[in-house]
Amino acid sequence: MKDKDHQSGVQVMLNKVPEITLFFWIIKILCTTVGETGADFLNMGLNFGLDNVTAIMGALLAVVLIFQFRFKKYIPGIYWLAVVLISIVGTLITDNLTDKLGIPLMYTTITFTILLSIVFAVWYKKEKTLSIHTIVTTRRESFYWLAILFTFALGTAAGDLLAESIHLGYLLSAVIFGTLIAAVAISHFVFKVNAILAFWIAYILTRPLGASIGDYLSQDVSNGGLGLGTVITSVIFLATILATVIYLAITKKDVIRKSNFGDQVS
Repeated sequence: MKDKDHQSGVQVMLNKVPEITLFFWIIKILCTTVGETGADFLNMGLNFGLDNVTAIMGALLAVVLIFQFRFKKYIPGIYWLAVVLISIVGTLITDNLTDKLGIPLMYTTITFTILLSIVFAVWYKKEKTLSIHTIVTTRRESFYWLAILFTFALGTAAGDLLAESIHLGYLLSAVIFGTLIAAVAISHFVFKVNAILAFWIAYILTRPLGASIGDYLSQDVSNGGLGLGTVITSVIFLATILATVIYLAITKKDVIRKSNFGDQVS
């Protein structure tokens, strides 16, 4: 479905992203965990190698994003499949830079922070808003997915930096990022910090949280994990994602039902 803003003449669509509910954050964290364990499983478990895994996952992501852009409304299955794949690709980008090219995690963390800031700055300059409640044009959706990619790459680098380079361990890293997310939530709901700012900070932090949880569950006990392995961990989280997405597709509890076109396009 499309409509047209009469002041700007820009064609707009139904919002292409889900409403921000508890389900959104649950699936997001599950996706980030799968991104970490899935990338490790394909790379090391199946011995595909970073180059092959990156090429395969990149191609799959491109195909899914084509479908995501072609649809004119939010489709839970397509949207969350894109998030799972972009989580894996974001992880692989960081892994290629650190493991293959030998770039220190500190540098990749700083680099992705700068790149994400540039995306947000250009997005805001062009659209005058960073709200995900206004993803109603193709250009805004392009900015949105580019920002998502860099949040995953940044989150992977930051999570590995704390857990591995600074040697805090996976469990403590998860506790730290979980505490930071709780602080962001309190700052918004209690102290009325801007909702859009709070959302994106929390969104970035869920990546290293999910990655730390995934590593803690999957890594060997000798490395500070529980030793469940990447296969079991990935299957458990993928099954939970699938069940939740099916529930949302049936109930439509996360569909943004009302749009204000006057605020959506500039």
